Amino acid sequence: MVDAKDQTLGRFASKVAYMLRGKHKTNFTPHVDCGDNVIVINAEAINLSGNKVETKERLWHTTYPGGQRSRTAEETLKRKPTDLVEYAVKGMLPKNRLGRQMYRNLYVYVGSEHPHEAQQPKSIDLNAIK
Repeated sequence: MVDAKDQTLGRFASKVAYMLRGKHKTNFTPHVDCGDNVIVINAEAINLSGNKVETKERLWHTTYPGGQRSRTAEETLKRKPTDLVEYAVKGMLPKNRLGRQMYRNLYVYVGSEHPHEAQQPKSIDLNAIK
């Protein structure tokens, strides 16, 4: 379990992707999903450096003619703040079947409450991870 409060988005996402891949473990193997499940809380309190809140845009296409859409980071934070963290972490995982499987081990929540208390997650300080 990691807390996104007052963390910079890119640095935070790279450390979460590092843990999802399992690169912090001694038994890391590139072609095996040996990473951990990661629970991210307080996704709405993530920071973006500079003026990226107003200028950073995410583009996608609806597959219909003229269906290109865009949304700024500010709009995303208001509408669904978990998407900002999920999209950043997903972009740092491998682009294959294994990366899609690793992405399923990521759980992002707004606020400090999450439904995984029964699994007794350990809180990890990301500043301690290199």
